[in-house]
Amino acid sequence: MSNSNTSASTAINRLSNMGLLNIEPSNTAARSSPFKVTVVGSGNWGTTTAKMVAENTALYPELFQRQVNMWVYEEKINGVNLTEIINTQHENVKYLPEIKLPENLVAVPDIADACKDSDILIFNIPHQFLPRICSQLKGKVNPKARALSCLKGLNVTPEGVFLLSDYIEKELGITCGALSGANLAPEVAREKYSETTIAYKLPKDYYEGDVNGAIWKTLFHRPYFHVRVSSDVQGVSLAGALKNVIALAAGFVEGKGWGDNAKAAIMRRGIIEMIKFSNMFFNESEGTTFTQESAGVADLITTCAGGRNVRVGAEMARSGRTAAEVEKELLNGQSAQGVVTTEEVHELLTNKGLINEFPLFEVTYQIAFNGYPIDDLPKFFEHME
Repeated sequence: MSNSNTSASTAINRLSNMGLLNIEPSNTAARSSPFKVTVVGSGNWGTTTAKMVAENTALYPELFQRQVNMWVYEEKINGVNLTEIINTQHENVKYLPEIKLPENLVAVPDIADACKDSDILIFNIPHQFLPRICSQLKGKVNPKARALSCLKGLNVTPEGVFLLSDYIEKELGITCGALSGANLAPEVAREKYSETTIAYKLPKDYYEGDVNGAIWKTLFHRPYFHVRVSSDVQGVSLAGALKNVIALAAGFVEGKGWGDNAKAAIMRRGIIEMIKFSNMFFNESEGTTFTQESAGVADLITTCAGGRNVRVGAEMARSGRTAAEVEKELLNGQSAQGVVTTEEVHELLTNKGLINEFPLFEVTYQIAFNGYPIDDLPKFFEHME
């Protein structure tokens, strides 16, 4: 075995002995060269994940190349390119201000250049931009690359509903897992303790030294960011997408000043509909993911307590303005994924004739897009039961 292989195995064994890996070291066969890593996306959560990953690539050079590329949609900040600011000041002043970034994190404005020859691709962009990003990357990524989707949403077509990780796999021809959990970006960026779930299944073409659960955990696990590894890509992906619909509804309730009891009622109905949706459309998902993993009920609680979807829903309720107007004011150019996912879920349920099976999802759509009065929300539920 080469020195590189020996040191990589040593790193994995060290993590396992420290109790940081719940995976057998024998399943983490080393490779001849370190993994090259790219993060696709530079919003607040994208930059936060890139920060953590870059911290770990510097810590484990025997496993990962030190430099982490982060694709940045180029824009001017006071006349200066955002990539230049990130690379010189080591701060994403627009989307993650006042957070110092590792010097080995490099902002790259060209998507193909950022991903060239990378072994690991981490997607962290608003999910409505995924088709355009994949079209730009098709045929330009390492065919042996492995990917992780941090996106929150679904791909709804006339043929049905599909996971975003599946979309990445289909368009780019690479295996893709999913990361989701109770992870508010500002708190994680400030290194406040949290948990997350990474779901990944070994591909059919798995080879010695390939990416596996232990590699993903080593790449993301920090003293302040605890990683649990799962194989339930469906459940983790669905939980991450559907909780944003529920959070939007929780925001409506918050904006009306109805209190925590009402918000808890929304969350109770929400978790029921999440599991029902999962069982109906993705029967390989595991119910325990929704109740026992950070990607499930923990993420739902956190998102309904203080995420951007709650803020948008609350302001819509208070002001009577549209989601687009509120997003522009509150989110600094970013989007509330719950608004997009609410529309996608409604489209799917309408096509399938299943609207009455999911009253919370449907009333959230009607409030957000058709002006259904929030004050009538309790009446809506009574009518549906």
